[in-house]
Amino acid sequence: MKVNTSDLIYQGEKSGVHNWNTFSGTSFYWHPDWLHIAEDMTGHNALEKIDIPQGGATKTDAEKAILKHLNK
Repeated sequence: MKVNTSDLIYQGEKSGVHNWNTFSGTSFYWHPDWLHIAEDMTGHNALEKIDIPQGGATKTDAEKAILKHLNK
């Protein structure tokens, strides 16, 4: 079953770190300075690099990277 944007629960941003949860309870984190998403707030467990077309990564780019990871 394919995961969609509507399956991600955006928890907001705290100190620049954005957080999403899935219905299964997995958390994903991203900060604009990171070129990846992570499963912990330290960013050390990079899961998926964010494809950046031009300029800096955005929240939408991070969501796309999360979905790419979940749909592997």
